[in-house]
Amino acid sequence: MSSLIRHITVDSADPYALASFWARALDGSLADDDFPGDPEALVTASAAALLFVRVDDPKSVKNRVHLDLQPQDRTRDEETERLLSLGATLHEDHRRPDGTGWVTLRDPEGNEFCVERSAAERARH
Repeated sequence: MSSLIRHITVDSADPYALASFWARALDGSLADDDFPGDPEALVTASAAALLFVRVDDPKSVKNRVHLDLQPQDRTRDEETERLLSLGATLHEDHRRPDGTGWVTLRDPEGNEFCVERSAAERARH
């Protein structure tokens, strides 16, 4: 029998704060026993479970692994604007004039992630 991925774990300076951002971004929820100051915080969303753990070392290089988000009920550009309003920042814009491409954002602690086109946008192109 093979192994299953239980969590995707993210090192963070403030697990609760970063997990709160990702819970809003993924329309997920924090575990009932997670509170500010805890050394870890768990986000459960329909797509995955993300575990944020406290690490004292600051982020200093590009992520070796990152998340690619695909909006379900809005366009890539609408989702990008929503995530920016939650506290993400623009890192690199790879959108092309023909509507293809993606946007690379950073979460509040600087971890890179991408926003791709929705399935509906892909079907139209």
